[in-house]
Amino acid sequence: MTRMAWGAGLATVDSNGSTLDTWYRWLGWGEFGNTEMTAKGTLDQIENNLGMRDTTDEVRKVTIRPVRISIDVDEAPASAEDAYLRLHLLSHRLAAPRTINMDGTFGALNNVAWTNLGPVAVSDLDDVRLGVKKNGGVLNVQGLDKFPRMTDYVVPTGIRIADADRVRLGAHLAEGTTVMHEGFCNFNAGTLGTSMVEGRISAGVTVGDGSDIGGGASIMGSLSGGGTEVISVGERCLLGANSGIGISLGDDCAVEAGLYVTASTPVLTPDGVKKAKEISGMGGLLFIRDGQSGQVIARPRNKTWGELNAELHTGQ
Repeated sequence: MTRMAWGAGLATVDSNGSTLDTWYRWLGWGEFGNTEMTAKGTLDQIENNLGMRDTTDEVRKVTIRPVRISIDVDEAPASAEDAYLRLHLLSHRLAAPRTINMDGTFGALNNVAWTNLGPVAVSDLDDVRLGVKKNGGVLNVQGLDKFPRMTDYVVPTGIRIADADRVRLGAHLAEGTTVMHEGFCNFNAGTLGTSMVEGRISAGVTVGDGSDIGGGASIMGSLSGGGTEVISVGERCLLGANSGIGISLGDDCAVEAGLYVTASTPVLTPDGVKKAKEISGMGGLLFIRDGQSGQVIARPRNKTWGELNAELHTGQ
């Protein structure tokens, strides 16, 4: 069986015919034009609002083109428009991280100059800046990247983000999540419940309900180095400030501040010294480093770390 998703929105296309971005105003599961589309708008409403004609933005030297698309989410993205729909599905919380095929996303997307006026082709940037300045305006380049920030396309309900630049489109942030100023969340990754994010959630990583990723903490992703191991953090876990993990944590785990546990880290357990990957995913563990010997120790936890501050995650 195939799993189909549909989207309808507007694409930005440069003078060479390359798609810079696509914003989907309407999207859902199924195929475009089916009866299930009433959940997000009837077919007539979508067609009347979207229209059929291209429009031109002379300032940015781009064409704004209506898009209607249906995709098989189990196949790799076939185009930039396809990849953008997958990113929207994730950020709209219609798909959880790692549940749809994101292979080849980087190749499907184009590098774009993200500006205060919208996406601009990098090759046209100087000409666009000249035109803006001649009319007394200012062009701010906020980034050069294949991924835009999520909040320019999708604003999920019930979350707080202190610095929107640090959350990419394709991030999945569950209700009750707070991302502080130094927190970061990549695409195809994110939280599955109420969480505090003050550190880094890399691509492919999921964080369970009630967990806290402390300031400066880092969770390894699998985009670089050929790694295929995907990391997850269970529920009610704590990564202390400036800590890090290259293994998964089960529920109710904690990692001492400043301690980085990679897959090959020798860890003293009640059953002897093991490589950390051998206890990956186990719950109820406290990871600490012996202050004298430097030995990393994993021992059963006999108390909680105090849990999240409820005041920071309610009324959002």
